[in-house]
Amino acid sequence: MTKIIGLTGGIASGKSTVSNLLRQAGIPIVDADQVTRQVQRPGSSALDKLAAAFGNQVIQPDGSLDRAQLGRRVFADTAARQELNQIMQPLIRDAIWQAVETFKKQGVPNVILDVPLLYEQHYDEDCDLVVVVTVSPEPELRRLMARNHYSVAEARARIAAQMPLKEKAARADVVINNDGSPAQTRQQVAQLVEHLQSTR
Repeated sequence: MTKIIGLTGGIASGKSTVSNLLRQAGIPIVDADQVTRQVQRPGSSALDKLAAAFGNQVIQPDGSLDRAQLGRRVFADTAARQELNQIMQPLIRDAIWQAVETFKKQGVPNVILDVPLLYEQHYDEDCDLVVVVTVSPEPELRRLMARNHYSVAEARARIAAQMPLKEKAARADVVINNDGSPAQTRQQVAQLVEHLQSTR
């Protein structure tokens, strides 16, 4: 029987690093961000719905989604963000569970569900184990500003738009603290992999 391991964290907490380490360990990953990009590909019904809801300015001349433009719209407006989720989340959810079913049919022992909004969208309810990647507020803010070239205000708005990281960590089965060195993060991931392999 395939175990489903939910993986989440805060924005710029290092979740992608942990996800990549788990992939390197040979555990298949269903990545919600990649799924979202597939669902939002040019010509898709999702893109038509986004244009209808937010205007054609969120579509670039080549027909692809202008993520920066859409991001500016929804992160400044709670109602717009809710509308975006109402459009996208059912489509994303269907695609994610189709991918999980494919892995189940292959008989793999573990599948990682890498979902930023794991708790917010209730994916945790269908997971056998939930892993949360945490980082302290200062490094999180600093990394997000450096990675996305945000101002302090923009970065704080993005962080505030998500469930508090402390709350996610409190609900997790496993917490990986990413405040330390890359070697320390790798060690924690290795322990998780060992645990997953020993509980097949």
